[in-house]
This record gives sequence, C-alpha cells and structure tokens, in this order.
Amino acid sequence: MSILIDENTRVVVQGIGSQGTFHAARNQSYGTEIVAGVHPKKGGSTWEELDRPVYNSVAEAVDAEGANTSMIMVPAPFTKDAILEAYDAGIEVIVTVTEGVPVHDMAAVYNTLYPRRSDGSFQREGRPALIGPNCPGLISPGKANVGIIPSEITSPGPVGLVSRSGTLTYQIMHELNEAGVGVSTCVGIGGDPIVGSDFLDIIEGFARDPDTEAIVFVGEIGGTEEQKVGRWIAEHLPDMPVVAYVAGFSAPPGKQMGHAGAIVKEGGEGGETAADKQAALEELGIAVGTNPTETAEKMISALRR
Repeated sequence: MSILIDENTRVVVQGIGSQGTFHAARNQSYGTEIVAGVHPKKGGSTWEELDRPVYNSVAEAVDAEGANTSMIMVPAPFTKDAILEAYDAGIEVIVTVTEGVPVHDMAAVYNTLYPRRSDGSFQREGRPALIGPNCPGLISPGKANVGIIPSEITSPGPVGLVSRSGTLTYQIMHELNEAGVGVSTCVGIGGDPIVGSDFLDIIEGFARDPDTEAIVFVGEIGGTEEQKVGRWIAEHLPDMPVVAYVAGFSAPPGKQMGHAGAIVKEGGEGGETAADKQAALEELGIAVGTNPTETAEKMISALRR
C-alpha cells in the first residue's frame, strides 16, 4: 500500500507552462494518470504534449475527468488562488510545488483549509491534504508520482520517508535503493514557515499503512517540530525502526539557510539547532544520522536487525 497517492490517483495540473508540462510529462511517463490541465484562457483545447484536455477551471476537470489530486505549478503570486480553487472543487490531495509563496498568502490558505476549533486546535480530519508549498511533491513507487521527485532513484519497499528538504531526500532514497531497500511513499512537505501537511500528519499516515514497516524523517534547523514528532513516535511506535536526519549542524543563529523556515532565531528559547534536535531525538531512542549517507546506513542496519 501507500499513503496519499496510488494507482487510483487522477491528477489535474494547474500551471501548464514549460515547467508544468515538463514535470507532468515525466509523471505521466511513470504511469501516473494525468487527466487534464487547467488554464483560464485555454479551456476546450488540447494539451498537446500530454494529449490531454484543458479546462478553464479545476471544477470542470473534477466533473469531467474525476480528478482527485492537483499539482500546482503556477507562479507564486497566483498560488494562493490556485490552492483555494482546488479546495473549492473538492480536490483531496493538493501538491504545491511553487516556491516563493508569500507567508501571508499561506496563512490565509491554512486557515481556510484547516479552520480553528474553539479549543484553539486546527480541524484537519476530513479536510484535504495540502503538500507544500516549496516542495518536491510525493511518490509512491510503482504507483504514482506527483511533483518533481526523480523516479529512477527509488523502488517499492517498506520505508516511509518524509522530509522538509528535496535534494537531501533524493540522496537518502538513492542510497537505500542501491542497498535494495525501497520506499512505500516519499513525501516532501516543504521548508517554508507555513506548509500544509506537517511531519506528524504524514507519519500518522505511515503508522496506519500496513506496508510501511520503517520511517525516515529529514528535518532542518528552525522550530521544534522534530522534537514534537519524536515524542509522538516514542509513544505510539516504540517498536518501529525510525531514523532521523537534521540538516544544518554548522548553521549560525539568525541566518536563513536555504529554506525560508530554516533559521534559528537569535535569542530564542532554544531547541532549534541541529544539535538540540539530535540530542532530543536520541534521548527518545530515535537514531539520528549526521549526514544523508549515515542516515541511510542506519536505516539499512535497522531493517536487517
């Protein structure tokens, strides 16, 4: 099995310019069912590169083609409206690859998709899964690929992989694959300050998936989300092999490193550095690699044990 996407995934692509077309064609050649493109001025035409229809809206693609997943590749200023259009159309999984989306736009999106309850928590049950923005998407090897993850570096297997980074994840997947270890689903959640699905959303999905037997999660400096996830894993998955990697051991406080959310606040309460996160996770019994290669090696060893 897998989580979020599988052989029944039907993708509509929002943003059918050069990049959207390039990656949608790669996804299609992998076997993903790309059912349509959306362009507000090209409805009724054919997306020639993929031989698929183009509709004026996502709602039309849902009604005509049964689309249940969207891949968003529109420019950053239009991403908020694209996400909300997919949400209004009833799309179940919204994959937002676009980077540079304004934080205030994502705040509005988040509060629309996940309204706040009276106790202050956000309602997520029964709501669409938003992956990203500023993410590589996700792949369930052998079933579907939605986004920009290179499919040739992985294969089906028992490891669930979730990451704030893209390229670091690719290296871990490749090294696992070279050792004959495949992946159930790999999800790149993105490294912006506000993203849709977080670590815990994805890891809870892995916990429910009978074919995911181990988990790798890749964090970064900034925030304390990794510690929160570690505590949940220690309580709910004490017998599952779990390995973490935290990027940014040499990052100085107050300097953004790569992703907009990868920053350790100067004068903060602590816990946001790579070393802080490593210490907290290891105290919870979770193995932590100091680089992608060591992370893959630790997972391979855990599976063999």
